[in-house]
Formats: sequence, C-alpha cells, structure tokens
Amino acid sequence: MTLLAVFLLVSSVVVQATHFDSIQTSITCASGWTLINSRCFLYVPNYMTWADAEKNCLSMGANLASVHNEYEYHQVQNLIAAAGHGPKKAWIGGSDAEQEKTWLWSDGSPMIYTNWCRGQPDNWKDNQHCLQMNYSDAKCWDDMWCTHWNPSVCAKKA
Repeated sequence: MTLLAVFLLVSSVVVQATHFDSIQTSITCASGWTLINSRCFLYVPNYMTWADAEKNCLSMGANLASVHNEYEYHQVQNLIAAAGHGPKKAWIGGSDAEQEKTWLWSDGSPMIYTNWCRGQPDNWKDNQHCLQMNYSDAKCWDDMWCTHWNPSVCAKKA
C-alpha cells in the first residue's frame, strides 16, 4: 500500500470518528429529562401503582425505565438522589405478570442485566409481579405487588 493510500485511509477513519462523536454529543433531552446512554430518563416522585406509572410514562412518549447494565442502574439511582429523594424505592419497567418467572421490560427490550436482592424475586404470597428498585439496605431489585404505590422512573429514546 502506498503512503498516499495509507494517509487517505487514516484520514477517512478520523473524519468518520469525528462525525460520530459530533452526533453523540448533539443528543439532548427535553427539559427535566436526563441523558443516560442515549436515552432520556425522568424521575416521577408521585406515588402510583405500577400500571398507573407505566400509563403516565406512556403519556410522555416513554415507558417505565429498562436498565441494561450496572452503569445505567447507578445513573438512575443518582437521578433519584439528585431530585432530592435519596435512595428511594421506585418502579422501573420490569414485570413477570404475563408469565411467572419470565421477567420482561415494558419497553420490549430484552432483560439481560438484573440486580435482584438476595432471595428475590420471591413472588411472596404468589402475587408479586412488578419490579421496584432501591430495595433494602443493598439498594437492589425486589418483586412487589403491582398495586403497591411507588414513585417511578420513565425512559425514552433521545
């Protein structure tokens, strides 16, 4: 390969990388929403059932938040804390209401990452089908009755 060909190839890669970086940094969220991994998240401090919380998120073009890795989970925890609510329990979009022990995200994304507390999900009294975060001193996940009232976290594509 000639020196000119190598130079042109490297220049092309640099231009493409620069273009990609400018696209990534131009992603923004509406006022009140926080950008985490190319999605916009919103903490909703109002106490609602899981279904009402999902319905509320849907009304804003979002779903209850899906969480895909430990970094996102900690960022969502930080979002709640930054709203002045500390490590409060909150609904996120996991549910096994359709089929016991088959946990799905309400936004349709695959549930690959989990952060269940020890012994969870336990489906206590055969009726816990919705996912709350920041449970116990470990601040991990717990299955809870969907009719319980919690604040929630919504997420949508940026």
